[in-house]
Amino acid sequence: MISLNKRFFIFLTLLCLSGFVDAQSSKIEEGFDYRILPVAQPVETKGKVEVIEFFWYGCPHCYDFEPDLSAWVKRQPKDVVFRRLPVAFRDDFMPHNQLFYTLQSLGKGDALNEKVMYAIHKENKHLLTESEMADWAASQGIDRNTFLATYRSFAVVSKARAAKDLAEAYRIDGVPTIVMQGRYVTSPSIAGNKAKALLVMDYLEEKIRKDKYK
Repeated sequence: MISLNKRFFIFLTLLCLSGFVDAQSSKIEEGFDYRILPVAQPVETKGKVEVIEFFWYGCPHCYDFEPDLSAWVKRQPKDVVFRRLPVAFRDDFMPHNQLFYTLQSLGKGDALNEKVMYAIHKENKHLLTESEMADWAASQGIDRNTFLATYRSFAVVSKARAAKDLAEAYRIDGVPTIVMQGRYVTSPSIAGNKAKALLVMDYLEEKIRKDKYK
């Protein structure tokens, strides 16, 4: 029979081992949980932590990551600058890029981005034709003609094409992908899951601060 003291010692040992395993599983390493771009891209704001999410409205993984990412963004201090960049891996997905910048130009981006994704993933709307997008925009209180004029504008078309070029410059090969300070790349697929990706983002945020926003 094992004495009470010996059982207590075994319990403490197992508890310590469990903590060791947890610490090991949460260890963050370059090449495993994040990678570094061979050519760093310029940041828009100096003296800040720049966080970019590359995403596609039609991506189910982006839709799944959105609530967790939004919650992470909301709890960040003022020195963290977050923005989204749409990715179109095929030319027939470019309308989604234009939709993103149309909503931004109309001042509706923050309010309607999640609703766009809900419409696509939960209401089975493709939102890839001008007519379908204009009808959806009208259902959200946006004047149909104003939407179409903005969607077709030179400014919006140029931004949609520029986003495609930026995704190539950042070597984005899947979404959602997070790039921090123009050089550190992570994602739920790289880190292993959504929770670990957010931990990696916290880690990189502190690293960037320690490196004086470099």
